[in-house]
Amino acid sequence: MDKSAGLTLDNQLCFALYACAREVTKLYRPFLDELGITYTQYVTLLALWEKDGVPVKELGAKLYLDSGTLTPLLKKLEGMSLIRRERDSGDERSVLVRLTEEGRAMKEQAMTIPERVFCQTNLPPVELAELRDQLQKLTAAVHQSTCGTQES
Repeated sequence: MDKSAGLTLDNQLCFALYACAREVTKLYRPFLDELGITYTQYVTLLALWEKDGVPVKELGAKLYLDSGTLTPLLKKLEGMSLIRRERDSGDERSVLVRLTEEGRAMKEQAMTIPERVFCQTNLPPVELAELRDQLQKLTAAVHQSTCGTQES
């Protein structure tokens, strides 16, 4: 096999994931536009709908976002009255992120989004679930192999 074949775009795992992520994110856009939020705001709200009142650090870890990305995102959501940030009374160094009433109410509006997006993929639900599981496995493996080598 020609060594240069390893450098073709179509043989790159990173590009296949990047292109797929962009295309899937595009599927969400019209539904998120109805709610007036971005994709990153949506996944942040998903994490909070799952578990409210979490420390900023824990939320960042769950979303794979660093504080430089997360802080402006949280400020924007706070400005939209969807969340509030408050000091943890048990640990003044920690800031908790909590949904507001408006943030909790948006969950009801977002309930149909996953099904509407999955319908647009034209793939059977079983295949989508298997693909999701494989991507989660890959993410965990890559994170585990790199998280100990990165500088803080």
